[in-house]
Amino acid sequence: MADPKSEATTTGSKPRVVCCIGDIHGYVDKLQNLWSNLEALVDPPDFRTALIIFLGDYCDRGPHTRQVIDFLHRLPYRYPDQTHVFLSGNHDLAFAAFVRVLPRPPSFEFSETWKEYQDNEDREGWFKGDGYEGMHLQGRRWGGTIEAKFNAAKGTEYKGSIYDAGPTFESYGVPHGSADLVSAVPDEHKKFLGDLVWVHEEDDVCVETETGLIHCKLIAVHAGLERNKDVKEQLNFLRARDTRVPKVEALSGRKNVWDIPKELTDNPTIVVSGHHAKLHVEGLRLIIDEGGGFEERPVAAIVLPSMKIVRDTDVLAK
Repeated sequence: MADPKSEATTTGSKPRVVCCIGDIHGYVDKLQNLWSNLEALVDPPDFRTALIIFLGDYCDRGPHTRQVIDFLHRLPYRYPDQTHVFLSGNHDLAFAAFVRVLPRPPSFEFSETWKEYQDNEDREGWFKGDGYEGMHLQGRRWGGTIEAKFNAAKGTEYKGSIYDAGPTFESYGVPHGSADLVSAVPDEHKKFLGDLVWVHEEDDVCVETETGLIHCKLIAVHAGLERNKDVKEQLNFLRARDTRVPKVEALSGRKNVWDIPKELTDNPTIVVSGHHAKLHVEGLRLIIDEGGGFEERPVAAIVLPSMKIVRDTDVLAK
């Protein structure tokens, strides 16, 4: 895992390449194709030392979560000169909660996180199997069985739970909702999930604009930062990975995390996210989630400083 304060620029005059990769959602073929395209697009010396930021949501919906996590956790061994940052998405936090690897604050019971949303338990079909008593709310929602079969907002069938976690269970060889998943997930995958960061910050990243190359700060967070809350407080909370809250808005929010908070506009700051099932590049607000977990959509990445969009469907690799 990268130090969240690591520098993105090189010691020379050429800016370091930064690749921000959108939500993968269990599609290992898309991930492999996208990686090959990035490797083909970026000059080999620059790719060898690039900063690679994965924006979260590695699991659910697609059929190959186990293979995706295998690919990701091996990257630091395959590319030792790169810096790899693995952000937690809301799906990954829920998966981590189910397999008992979320950090737990001292003297805090995860059952406390249920109370605010208790009225949703029956409709969402929260998990009630072995070990549920000590499980964070999002783990129970993730491993449960939702009563409704059709997700009207997405126009798709639910895959087991409100998180569409069924394919993740199946990728580890157990049926959806089975408590056996805890023992089926390998220790190295549990460590990967338990180590995911909620935010990553860089002090100096370069971006090409119409007026030339500019130097910016960069904040990477799965959904975004809340626009009406103090940014410093939000960042401190996210660095601490405080699991006493039932829902982490910066990982799960929608409209209230779409824009860059005004206080970050005084100093040029890139805010890059996935989560929203959209590809949206407006100024320094980058939302890179073209796939959204839909089988027919591509997984995308953005390369800095060029601002080049790369997709798994591009034909770049030889």
